[in-house]
Amino acid sequence: MAMEDQQTEPKKLSRIQQRNRELIIDAALDVFSQHGFRGATLDQIAESSGLSKPNILYYFAGKEDIYVTLLNQMLSSWSDPLQALKADGDPITEILAYVDRKMDMTRAYPRESRLFANEIIQGGSRVMEHLQADVKALFDEKVAVIQGWVDAGRLAPVDPRHLITSIWATTQHYADFDAQIQVLLGPGDQVIDQGTEYLTTLFAKALKPEPQAAE
Repeated sequence: MAMEDQQTEPKKLSRIQQRNRELIIDAALDVFSQHGFRGATLDQIAESSGLSKPNILYYFAGKEDIYVTLLNQMLSSWSDPLQALKADGDPITEILAYVDRKMDMTRAYPRESRLFANEIIQGGSRVMEHLQADVKALFDEKVAVIQGWVDAGRLAPVDPRHLITSIWATTQHYADFDAQIQVLLGPGDQVIDQGTEYLTTLFAKALKPEPQAAE
């Protein structure tokens, strides 16, 4: 067999190498979520990880390689909460469960939320293909589900597109504007708990259909 036809399997990392790679990824998540891609530097990532810059370049080709790795890891699960919205469920129950899942992600992954927000603010060039190929298809699918509920009189007459994006805006705000939230509402998980309760009540009232008039 010719040399160029052979497939070379990626070299398995040792436990120390895997630990170092995870240290770099975690430090980079902090740096990129605070400064965005343009404002972040390898020196900042090195300082945050406790590893030298040459050590970082042993594992990654450069800043963009780390950034794209982070985005890919995040995007693989970012659409899961919307994917879980079921067409055969009770409409209001399904939408409120979606709000709850989005708030759970805000609680668990605030840095990832800010990373994504920064990427979109800067034009979203590194996620645009994923948005167009995957997220848009899922978005359109769930818009059709919600529109079907509206047409059947099972939800108040809302625009499903703006409903979904308003859920994104209100839930992700708690992570993306964390500094402002801490000043205005205070720190701690209780703020997320209160926000979840408020948003579920808000959307439940907004989505409740008008009672049908008796014939």
